[in-house]
Amino acid sequence: MGALLQIPDFKHTPTIDHIGVEERASRFTKRSIKAETKVNGLKLTLNMIDLTTLEGKDTDGKVKQLCYKAAHLHDAYPGLPTVAAVCVYPSMVAVAKKALEGTGVNVASVATAFPSGQAPRDVKIRDTKFAVSNGADEVDMVISRGKFLQGEYNFVFDEIAAIKEVCGKARLKVILETGELVTYDKVRRASDIAMYAGADFIKTSTGKIQPAATMPVTLVMLEAIRDFYYKTGKMIAMKPAGGISKSKAALHYLVMLQETLGEAWMNNEWFRFGASSLANDVLMQLEKERTGVYQSANYFSVD
Repeated sequence: MGALLQIPDFKHTPTIDHIGVEERASRFTKRSIKAETKVNGLKLTLNMIDLTTLEGKDTDGKVKQLCYKAAHLHDAYPGLPTVAAVCVYPSMVAVAKKALEGTGVNVASVATAFPSGQAPRDVKIRDTKFAVSNGADEVDMVISRGKFLQGEYNFVFDEIAAIKEVCGKARLKVILETGELVTYDKVRRASDIAMYAGADFIKTSTGKIQPAATMPVTLVMLEAIRDFYYKTGKMIAMKPAGGISKSKAALHYLVMLQETLGEAWMNNEWFRFGASSLANDVLMQLEKERTGVYQSANYFSVD
């Protein structure tokens, strides 16, 4: 892979204009969206969501309930899509896989000692193998932020590549945990490392710390994807995760995606939202557009 992709020196990745990226991100929130476009965007948002439960108290019953919701978001509204995936811990993959059989909804599993990533590589590899052997279609791994912040970029690269190798046919989402990386320059560097190491997706956050996804951070990552595509011809997917709970914000992200990467990325193969609470808000907005009135939140299931 190294010879094919001409892996760069990660100590000399592009410098990000802090003020410029925040100004550009803010402009996407000021676009006017017509009613029909809004409805289409809301339905697309639903189809891009990874419904997620990642708690120590997760049970088989809770996972089954979430899987039912993934395929039946709101049966009173005809023609709604399913979500893209249900994301669980490796121990719950088999339960989710069985519950989602025949729905077209993928099973994603976190792995590699999520959310801290503080485990030896052999443990992370076993964690990943267990998830894949139980039927995971996608694996969400966390990078070793401590190693990255120490400047051990080759360690981070090699670890991602090792996890990618054991994923087999499962797509690999690499979580940067951008809230711990602090600067846009480091977010860009981590994005480049992940993509050159074999990531199918780059993902902002675990959702376990703040700040999680933000529009400026996501823009930095989208621009990294764009530059990588120009250099290699290879499309990489994007997943902002954590902190996106309102429909209006999701539509802003879609505007940013469209204007930064273009139409080819405007589907759930290439873009996801890691935000379970977002689904109910989108459903409320769709019902408002359809009926003219808001339904109570009590009409929608609690994740």
